[in-house]
Amino acid sequence: MTQRLHLVFGGELVTPEKNVFRDISQIHIVGMFPDYASAFAAWKAEAQRTVDNAHMRYFIAHIHRLRDEAQPSSSTEELGS
Repeated sequence: MTQRLHLVFGGELVTPEKNVFRDISQIHIVGMFPDYASAFAAWKAEAQRTVDNAHMRYFIAHIHRLRDEAQPSSSTEELGS
């Protein structure tokens, strides 16, 4: 069985129209979650907490999609060495 991992993170964007963080050293890592439902709940809580700041955005990254063990090599391996 494939383990599903979801990372929830966010921060302040330069402009609400683009997904470019103002200061990447200030990115808020909410956490890693074992399923989409719990990741979505965490994302929603952070999004609602920061609703008054139009520049704040939170995202769910599907970490399990970065590496497909069934493939002989994944695109992430191409970035290394």
